[in-house]
Amino acid sequence: MFWPLIKMKKKSNSLVIIVVAVIVAVLAFTLPKLMSQKEEVSVSAEAGEKDVQNLSESEDLVIPLDKVTNNVTFYAVDVDGTEMEVMAVRDSSGNIRTAFNTCQVCYSSGRGYYQQEGNDLVCQNCGNSFTTDQVGLESGGCNPVPIMDNDRKITDTSITISYDFLKNYKEIFAQWKTGF
Repeated sequence: MFWPLIKMKKKSNSLVIIVVAVIVAVLAFTLPKLMSQKEEVSVSAEAGEKDVQNLSESEDLVIPLDKVTNNVTFYAVDVDGTEMEVMAVRDSSGNIRTAFNTCQVCYSSGRGYYQQEGNDLVCQNCGNSFTTDQVGLESGGCNPVPIMDNDRKITDTSITISYDFLKNYKEIFAQWKTGF
């Protein structure tokens, strides 16, 4: 009388074990892939990788003003095959600051670019840091190459930086982000 129950329990236990084994196998196969995809996205976002806008001679870089905040935004552009990056930020008084994301001293190292850490920008080559209020103010030294008021056009809705202006600075990006 108990023999059929024991057989049934053995069959249901075997079925449970098989189902659990299949679930574990599926998770073991798919979970690492899902985790690595998530890590790649977060690393890309942290590294500032963005879509690169290819500019031709008739195109200018246009940055929407509503996208410029007190956190630096990086705009990647390709000018004649050279990838460049422009940074835009609002300082603590609400003024627009723009500069190239490359250091005036360290640019040829390949690591002469900036990442934001809190309210500071830090050169990834020499470690010099400064506040976002200082972006685009100083020419010379370990600072980002400034894009001054006369090098850009600001309207109520956008910042425009001409193709010709960008093209004049492409040489400072020749070794950009290559010193790893």
